[in-house]
Amino acid sequence: MSNDNDETIEPTIYILVGRVWEEEDGDAETAIPVHILLRAADDDDAVRRSLNALSEEGFVEAELDQIGVMDGEPDEDIYEAAYDDALAGNVSVIRFG
Repeated sequence: MSNDNDETIEPTIYILVGRVWEEEDGDAETAIPVHILLRAADDDDAVRRSLNALSEEGFVEAELDQIGVMDGEPDEDIYEAAYDDALAGNVSVIRFG
């Protein structure tokens, strides 16, 4: 009989995809695409913490279009450090463009 209690439970890492603006009333041309990785208790917590982090980084508007759960370590280099930061409890914002 095996004991499954020895297995480590991986924390849930969320990825959110959206756009942010550095000025109010921004349009599609001034939007900055972002991906956000973080550890959270549930979807609502992930959205709230993401919006707080974006505000702290100086973005005045944000639209979050998609939310999902990472199914393990990412294969792409751009996400590796952000994933590690998320595992450590930080909110990682990757901005494109």
